[in-house]
Amino acid sequence: MKYRHVVFIVVLILLVDQVLKFWIKTNMTIAEQFAVIPNFFYIHFIENEGMAYGLKFGGEFGKIALTLFRLVAVVLGFIYMKKLVKEQYHKGLLICGALILAGAAGNLIDSMFYGLIFSESTRYELAQFLPAGGGYGTFLHGNVVDMLYFPIFDGTFPKWVPFWGGEHFIFFRPVFNIADAAISVGVITILLFQKRFLHKKADDTAPSIETGAVVDDRQQVM
Repeated sequence: MKYRHVVFIVVLILLVDQVLKFWIKTNMTIAEQFAVIPNFFYIHFIENEGMAYGLKFGGEFGKIALTLFRLVAVVLGFIYMKKLVKEQYHKGLLICGALILAGAAGNLIDSMFYGLIFSESTRYELAQFLPAGGGYGTFLHGNVVDMLYFPIFDGTFPKWVPFWGGEHFIFFRPVFNIADAAISVGVITILLFQKRFLHKKADDTAPSIETGAVVDDRQQVM
């Protein structure tokens, strides 16, 4: 697998991620949703200021720190992926690395630029792309767009369950995006197949090791 293949995977995932986010921002209001597969898969528009799956991290300072961390991680990620390709690591590891890198870059774009290029999304108004009055935030202060929602099971805990008995619950509750999914798939796959992935490809050009005695051609073999 060549480095350009890694870059192609990253660009492809970024394109899908950003096109979907752009459409969501300009066509849906906050909390609006529609069913793709009823009772299983919905497009549900929310925004978050922090980490993947709607998690938050340390308020305003935390958001800037997280965005800068993502930026450094993406830059170092491209450098490290080039090293892994050069050292001929397993193709599966390279693909998973590309997924993780694409996911980090996808959410980084939101955090860095969406506050500059979009007006604010509300429950009543659609966001405008490149609004005349400027965006809703500044550089590094954009919100991450989430939209994929899979409430696979919506029910109530049995009354005998400690602490939560009788309470309503939804599985799976978090709303996420393509970038989050790419990161999760990449990390989980590496963990499942780490023994197979975390080794270099055998070098076909390496000299073979011959065993056995060396016979001096000056000696006669009886």
